Amino acid sequence: MADDKKTSKERMKKPRNHLPLQEAAARIGNWDEVPLGYTLAQAMDEASRCIHCKKPECIGGCPVGIDIPAFLKLVEEGDVASAARKIREKNFLPAACGRVCPQDKQCEAVCIVGKKNDPVGIGNLERFVADYERAHKLDRLPQIPAPTGKKVAIIGAGPAGLTCAYELRIKGHDVTVFEAFHRGGGVMVYGIPRFRLPLEIIDEDLQLLVDMGVKFYYNMIIGKILTLDELLEKEGFDAVFIASGAGLPKMLGIKGENLNGIYSANEYLTRIYLMHANHFPKFPTPLYQGKRVAVIGAGNTAMDVLRTGKRMGVKVTCYYRRSRDEAPARTEELEHAEQEFIDFKWLSNPVEFIGDENNFVKAIKCEVMKLSEPDESGRRKPMSTGEFFVDEIDTVVFSLGCDVNPIIPSVTPDLRINKWGIIMVDHATCHTSKKGVFAGGDAITGGSTVILAMGQAKNAAKHMHEYLMGEFKYELDIPTDPNASGVTWEGRFAKGKR
Repeated sequence: MADDKKTSKERMKKPRNHLPLQEAAARIGNWDEVPLGYTLAQAMDEASRCIHCKKPECIGGCPVGIDIPAFLKLVEEGDVASAARKIREKNFLPAACGRVCPQDKQCEAVCIVGKKNDPVGIGNLERFVADYERAHKLDRLPQIPAPTGKKVAIIGAGPAGLTCAYELRIKGHDVTVFEAFHRGGGVMVYGIPRFRLPLEIIDEDLQLLVDMGVKFYYNMIIGKILTLDELLEKEGFDAVFIASGAGLPKMLGIKGENLNGIYSANEYLTRIYLMHANHFPKFPTPLYQGKRVAVIGAGNTAMDVLRTGKRMGVKVTCYYRRSRDEAPARTEELEHAEQEFIDFKWLSNPVEFIGDENNFVKAIKCEVMKLSEPDESGRRKPMSTGEFFVDEIDTVVFSLGCDVNPIIPSVTPDLRINKWGIIMVDHATCHTSKKGVFAGGDAITGGSTVILAMGQAKNAAKHMHEYLMGEFKYELDIPTDPNASGVTWEGRFAKGKR
């Protein structure tokens, strides 16, 4: 049992249990997961660092609202099975979230222990609990109530679509998921490397949904094969949830970006992780790649590209127009990339790509930047110095984020979008401008994170259930201004009340 006599001061002083890792020199030669996970003793000790605040801000910092202190207490007591059940009250994908969520910017960012010490390793503990659950084959199958007679279509089998499917199925609704690719998982499969998120974890979560009675149809591009109107009027669905993601890559619009050897992060990572280009010729999907790869950007996806390129046996360099302090990547991912002998050129803004006689990229020209003083938001803007440099390269990967998939809006004129193609919804309920159609995830935010997409899906599913049962009585407030932004953080936690 936990030592209830431990004072908060004693707990606050305890050092954090950092996850053991593969050695950097070894791991760049394989595709195995980098963190090795806690032992039970390490997990119990780490959980004992929680001081169980009277007003735990970590719960509000979690987009799906996990009762973090409750599950930590159970881990501290060694009752991991109960901790797993506690997490699953709110989170359908704990093994994935424990690995890829930006806890350093969410729950751990507001951890009180972190004010004087390292915050409690909430994400590492969520990962431990989920892995323990899988290793010990604990029952994860929820009880399904009697059928409601209502049919729901989910468009997209990524984090938002899978979460919405789970939440609606446990309410007794008939749920069908339509996925454009040949398998489910979305960005967790094609955009997140196996050394961060093993494929078997995603497959087990997909199988759970199948065991619950959720139906999956793959190679189904909604907007091409079937429209929203056809789903609602001909196929007999009572409501639709759009979770089609953001897969339209952003580029810089500079000279030379159409040269051969230049990729978006989407194409680069999809070829490797969904099409197995890293195992060519065993799998018939080659990937042209030279020996000097430039990655543009410094977010989580950029770190994935850099670390993947390293494992593909090439020299990789990150170019980012701000400094390391402004890099949007998770702290852990940035540190792992630095450990893996990857080069970073901070304050470097690409202005041109230079090609050879065969129109293959051979060099990158960058301007050296400097940062302004912080503005009112605390953000420091990159400013021109007039100084330039040229590096020899032979491959470029853009990792600057993505815009929303445009296929569904392009054939649905009554589906309101803003000028960036983001689907406009009522922030409280996630209902779109089309009756009976809800949306969530990157489709309503632009590119975001797995856990935020899940938070929106849970919110949408709650209100979809009300809609299906005739209890939806909200006055919708859907932006009409094409300059309006997508859903904000606050919108994700709206209670649906006016």
